[in-house]
Amino acid sequence: MNMMIVDDYKAKIEYDADIDMFRGEIIGLNGGADFYGETPSELKKEFKKSLEVYLEVCKEKGISPRKEYSGKFNLRIPSKLHSDIAAIATTQKKSINQWVTETLERSVHA
Repeated sequence: MNMMIVDDYKAKIEYDADIDMFRGEIIGLNGGADFYGETPSELKKEFKKSLEVYLEVCKEKGISPRKEYSGKFNLRIPSKLHSDIAAIATTQKKSINQWVTETLERSVHA
């Protein structure tokens, strides 16, 4: 996964061939913050700087730095998959929501 984490903030990392540098974009923010570096250590250093500046601006403006997530989202899946998930959840004595949540948590933390 092309992700870097600093102080529980996550950034998506990509290589920009046009400038021969890595570009990071901090995700999950109420605004935008990006940074560049030629090496992983330089990228992490710039991540910290960019995050520091972003958090200071948020503090000055009195806004929350992170996006708020409700914990709800709609998901469209094939009816056969829905049926299979319902069957597995039932056999494990779980709700579909509980089974899906646990499955997603395992995937995210793998």
